[in-house]
Amino acid sequence: MASLLTNCFIKIMTILTVLRFPDERLRTVAKPVTDFGPALQTQIDNMLETMYEAQGIGLAATQVNVHRQVIVIDLSEKKDAPLVLINPSFEVLDDEAFDYQEGCLSVPTFYDDVERPKQCKVKYLDYHGAEMTIDCDGLLATCIQHEMDHLNGIVFLDHLSRLKRDRVLKKIQKDAKAELVG
Repeated sequence: MASLLTNCFIKIMTILTVLRFPDERLRTVAKPVTDFGPALQTQIDNMLETMYEAQGIGLAATQVNVHRQVIVIDLSEKKDAPLVLINPSFEVLDDEAFDYQEGCLSVPTFYDDVERPKQCKVKYLDYHGAEMTIDCDGLLATCIQHEMDHLNGIVFLDHLSRLKRDRVLKKIQKDAKAELVG
């Protein structure tokens, strides 16, 4: 029995707190990852668990108040195909713009169209630190660009007009007051 217990390994994951706009920590520019040790692996696993729990398709480390260049994405229907991008960079492959209605775990319940390049090439390090490159378009290109914005201290609302951004901020403030009263 003792040998069975020593061979068992239970991985405990933590649901992280997602920062909400207008929290100023969302404006922090993330630093490159240099240590690929166990702490990074735990961070990635916790980010994935948090993203799945929140029913999101992407999450940047900045959104959970960890200011390192780490992104997790999963666009699969069964939520069983995670993509981990560490220290990502991208180049636009096609100047054609693509409008997609974006949402954000840091700005819950608000969605709006954001125009971004339709196709891009992304270079990144994977979960184990291996160099990777992918060409992507459509939703994946949009999601990667959205999450990379977070690493640069940009929230998708920054792509909207000042009027729309101000409306969202007022609604968020109103909802926060209602929560305090209720």
